[in-house]
Amino acid sequence: MARRIEHHTTSPHSAELVFGAMVDETYLRDRLAAIGGNNAELVTYSSGGGKTSYQLKQGVPAEHLPSMAKSLLGGDLVIQRVESWTEAGHTGTVEVTLNGVPGRLDGTFSLVANGSGSKLVLDGQVKVSIPLMGGKLEKVIAEQVIVLLDKESEFTSEWLANRA
Repeated sequence: MARRIEHHTTSPHSAELVFGAMVDETYLRDRLAAIGGNNAELVTYSSGGGKTSYQLKQGVPAEHLPSMAKSLLGGDLVIQRVESWTEAGHTGTVEVTLNGVPGRLDGTFSLVANGSGSKLVLDGQVKVSIPLMGGKLEKVIAEQVIVLLDKESEFTSEWLANRA
């Protein structure tokens, strides 16, 4: 059974500015350098016709993982993340897979006005196909995704403020 994940972050910057950052290749490289973890890289990037897609590779050292995840992975966690964004409507999709884990996170993003700022909303689900442990891992993954989104939101606000 999949675990639903719904989370939002807010920014003092407009949806247009935040969207512009989220599809900017320099921003993505800067974000990965700051909070991407071990061996982080922008694997692919393409943009044109109002659509932007990219694949990110991020790492989490084994010592930062819960013991259950460490025993399953036998080392560091490597996250493969593919995002596709559409300028019209400021919407996106995300697909996340993890090394050594038969599961994934699939979701949609929407970026909307929120007063004078903006709000980024993730609506998705985490599914891990491991008997007995799947539900526990889904919970851990969902919690870590929320932590990561909060860090990315903070980074984005600072990145934009430094360019104003």
